[in-house]
Amino acid sequence: MGWWLQFPAALRELALIRLIASVGAGGVLYLTPLVFHHAAFSAQAVTAGIGLAALAGTVGRLASGLLLDRGLNCSMPVLLAVLAAVLGDGRLLGAQTFDGYVIGQLLLGIAAGLYWPAIELAVPLSCNTGPNPIPSSRGYALVRSGDAAGVALGALIGAVMAGQGQLRGIYAVDITCAVAVALLLMRRPLPQSPPQAPGASSTAISQWLPPLLPLLAITLLATALPALMQSALPLDLVRGGLHRPAINVGMGALLIGLQLSLLVLIQWPVGQALAKRPVAYGLGVSLVSFALGTALLAFSAMSRQGIWLVIGAQLPIALGEAAFLPIATEAVIEMTPPEHQGLAMALFSQCFAISALIAPVLAGLALDQQRHGGGFWITMTLLCLAGFHAVKRLRSRPEAA
Repeated sequence: MGWWLQFPAALRELALIRLIASVGAGGVLYLTPLVFHHAAFSAQAVTAGIGLAALAGTVGRLASGLLLDRGLNCSMPVLLAVLAAVLGDGRLLGAQTFDGYVIGQLLLGIAAGLYWPAIELAVPLSCNTGPNPIPSSRGYALVRSGDAAGVALGALIGAVMAGQGQLRGIYAVDITCAVAVALLLMRRPLPQSPPQAPGASSTAISQWLPPLLPLLAITLLATALPALMQSALPLDLVRGGLHRPAINVGMGALLIGLQLSLLVLIQWPVGQALAKRPVAYGLGVSLVSFALGTALLAFSAMSRQGIWLVIGAQLPIALGEAAFLPIATEAVIEMTPPEHQGLAMALFSQCFAISALIAPVLAGLALDQQRHGGGFWITMTLLCLAGFHAVKRLRSRPEAA
């Protein structure tokens, strides 16, 4: 309890909100492909729906970031996200056609777009409240641990439902969690950005955006991996590799849960350790880990015992996510002037949407054409290794160093 109380009260509540939201999202993000694979949708149809959700989220992210920079309380975009999520989950709960699936996915994409810039910007604001403020890097390590725990629990609940033949119940779980988040926010809203001082000059976009571009490029690559874990990997597992036998839906859900459980265990210690180092170091660790994990996934397709390589890939992939998520978000704060952090966070969050739009669609095409994911995973390995060029170009603002 003493460890928990060291954090400001506002940050503790924010971590709780993110934990609850992630429980609902965990099952939906990772198991929706299995729901509609079971409904006899093609891989391209499933991944196209996920891509359209990502496209819908781009508008919400941009609107959320711009409004936050104009002084909107962080709670409002999150409450709007709750409404969109409840509507989307309700649609997917009974969807049997592609049109119903797409409508539900679009609503969930809008919800994600509204949610992420606000919930991320709330972290440094929450770290600076109360008598004992803490560095935002530690705050991001804490809330990302809550995210990881919630997603893992949500995926585990979904795996249990899959075993009982009630996999669509993940949408009911998400609705329940969304309502709980709304009740918490109405009881105590999130912090609001301080107003800009009268007469203070605003930094021109030409001064802060170009240095941010290498980070955005790394983010596009790194966020493609979680998107592929949610979309391509479940389909790869249940369809089988070049020589690796196909596995049933329940076992596929459990394997995905393994990586999520590992992420829960290592997120706090990894995030806490990397918070003490330059952001470029943490991002380099992330890219190396992703490269190793995707290489193992590629080779798993070529062996009849490849399921053990899939299991072995979960640790480096979990390490890559644990290193990337808090460090990259902290890098945005370090590299952006305060008056533009809402828009910068929206651009950062857009990378998640763009990756979720492009990567699953390409993976779906590869799976349908090649019948296995070996070539696709090794391509991701090479891209991760190439990402080191962008890491070398990262620079913090002088006042943030």
